[in-house]
Amino acid sequence: MKMSKRFLFAACAWAIAGSASARAPVLIELFTAQGCASCAPANALIGKLADRPDVIALTWSVDYWDYLGWKDTFARPEFADRQRVFDHRFELRDVYTPQVVVGGAEQSSGDKFDVVDKMINEVRHLKAAAPQIRFMTGDKVAIGTGANPRGGGDVWLVRYDPRAQNIEVKDGDNRGKTVTLRNVVHELVRLGAWRGTTVTFKLPAPTEEGLNSLIVVQGARGGRILGLLKREPT
Repeated sequence: MKMSKRFLFAACAWAIAGSASARAPVLIELFTAQGCASCAPANALIGKLADRPDVIALTWSVDYWDYLGWKDTFARPEFADRQRVFDHRFELRDVYTPQVVVGGAEQSSGDKFDVVDKMINEVRHLKAAAPQIRFMTGDKVAIGTGANPRGGGDVWLVRYDPRAQNIEVKDGDNRGKTVTLRNVVHELVRLGAWRGTTVTFKLPAPTEEGLNSLIVVQGARGGRILGLLKREPT
């Protein structure tokens, strides 16, 4: 018995439904540095937010303060590049730390809890038709259909360590201090484009063990976060 094209389409849509709902957690991204003397309150804030079920909080370590004397042990150039893309869209003069970006829609200094909490609530109520996302066998991820964002969208793979990291800083502005970080990003990979139609991507093998994987569907050029799905290591 042959299946109709309509049935096949419905089956495919069902297969990737129900894995990332329209009420996905709000993504909070902190740009910080181990050598940043004013970042401790923001690092602590992310530590608290990391335990909330309604948000996913990430710590991006940037490298542009390394010249002060301490080379950030987690920083990668592509992390600062991500911040620059955001700041270009927000029409800011330059990057800074600590900076928090909420849902790809709003930004503020990361040491202001009340401001960050307000942004979380505002972003949560923004209308968005989030695409369904599902991890599949064979280390693949499927992105479902949805409204094609203006300018298109990107699909990112973020791998981060959910454990607390205590770093003893031996030089620079934080010399002699211990910097505590949570949900530190170790990998950032652009999987490809999303244009509102179903697409499947092969996931690269992790470079480290014990990292959470997060799929982020985002408007192009630092646009709004459209969908999220997290997978913890098995």
